[in-house]
Amino acid sequence: MYYHTLFFLVVMSLSSCLGEASKKDKDLPRIAIAGLAIESSTFSPAQTEEEAFFARTGEEIFDIYPFMEEDSEIRKRAIWLPTLKGHSLPGGIVTAEAYESLVGKMLDLLEENMPYDGVFFDIHGAMSVVGLDDPEGDMIKRVRDVVGKDVLISTCMDLHGNVSQTLARHTHLMTAYRMAPHEDAMESKQRAVENLLVRIENGKGKPAYKAWIPVPILLPGEKTSTRIEPAKSIYAAIPSVADQEGVIDAAIWVGYAWADEPRNHAVVMVTGDDKEKVGQGAEKLARLFWDARNEFEFVAPVATLEESLDMAIKAEENPFIISDMGDNPTAGGAGDVTWTITEILNRPEFKDADGPELIYASIPGPEFVEEAVKLGVGETIKASAGAAVDDRYAGPVELEGEIMAIEHGDRNAETEVVVKIGSVNVVVTRKRKPYHRVSDFTNLGLDPTEADIVVVKIGYLVPELYDIRKGWVMALTPGGVDQDLERLPYERINRPMFPLDKDMEDPDLNARWIEASDI
Repeated sequence: MYYHTLFFLVVMSLSSCLGEASKKDKDLPRIAIAGLAIESSTFSPAQTEEEAFFARTGEEIFDIYPFMEEDSEIRKRAIWLPTLKGHSLPGGIVTAEAYESLVGKMLDLLEENMPYDGVFFDIHGAMSVVGLDDPEGDMIKRVRDVVGKDVLISTCMDLHGNVSQTLARHTHLMTAYRMAPHEDAMESKQRAVENLLVRIENGKGKPAYKAWIPVPILLPGEKTSTRIEPAKSIYAAIPSVADQEGVIDAAIWVGYAWADEPRNHAVVMVTGDDKEKVGQGAEKLARLFWDARNEFEFVAPVATLEESLDMAIKAEENPFIISDMGDNPTAGGAGDVTWTITEILNRPEFKDADGPELIYASIPGPEFVEEAVKLGVGETIKASAGAAVDDRYAGPVELEGEIMAIEHGDRNAETEVVVKIGSVNVVVTRKRKPYHRVSDFTNLGLDPTEADIVVVKIGYLVPELYDIRKGWVMALTPGGVDQDLERLPYERINRPMFPLDKDMEDPDLNARWIEASDI
């Protein structure tokens, strides 16, 4: 009898615990995760295919977000239903087929796990798609059509993204990075998730007010880095608006300069329940941005490539870093423009092995890499690389030298080869890759801290290279993300636009109120 009673009590206790757990799970909000991210230059001949997005689905999406580890507090606050999240290296315009395939898969997965209380919509904001204006606006509208009008959507974006009225209307909560370089990317994504959770948990739901202000400024990230003024102070003013009672969040988008679409311009957006604070806060930030328009300068000295190399050769401390900006893959360049490396190899200072040690990273050349792999390290190679996509400025470059290293397995490059030509170490990749970490070089047996000159296809230096530089100049080189915006063939952006129209009249910077998608 005793054992029967004990067994009954254990069963009842377990049932009670399971019942409580079931009730607890039932009370938790159901939140989906979805999004596609890329910067796409419409001034580059390159096109981006589906495979470039490395799309993740289901549970593997959690690996993207360190703040969403299995035992994290955030994971415990909701039933998370990750669908599809893709993030491509910046590049050319996305093909219509790639976009439709990825969005179709995302929508199918969203439909499978209905219903939802919320969606974390994680995007960049500067995607261009063949035949489609405003892809992010189109994407969120289609997400909204699946999940329903009442589901709360919280969106996190890169500050170099674009916020159309369509995108603003169909999302309830919006935020963006506040730093460039984007050292606060994960912090911003976490803020977007926290905003979503809090508004679901407190029952307040969508904000009462969304203020949206287009600011007719279009500048490259290399002129709007938050490392320097005036962007440093402008972005530092965001918390004075965002942290007020009655305001949920505030954000400033610089916009993306290398796409020719009507939505490409700066935007300020503030959300919250206090109309006066939301509106005044948005107008304050927009005015700060507009009033400082003539103060934006490049984050580092700029020069022609010839001048940049002259400075680097004369530099007394190393490494001297040169940003090869025009073909920057981190901003949407094709990455295979050979103009710069051709000019470097023609300089007499680098013809001899005893000349200044220069590292050039990088140039894609799949056929070159294939030949190098056949030959092996230590052998001499003579083959061409680059200009398969963007040959507008120079043709394929012939590289003849000793193979110093071959490495396989990089996510972006796939295979990397180092070839020594005179005193120049050229990194050739199977697929394009930006080099912005010290380990990107040391994995190939190269030490950027000891080299005399390091030339990288990026714009402003990300922290690791910024920290090791002894000198730095940004070279005004040609490519799909040319920094001289005035020579780009814009036809479709809204005009007037600063700095293209320097003498334009002051714009209307009053708050525009965006209705929610369920009104």
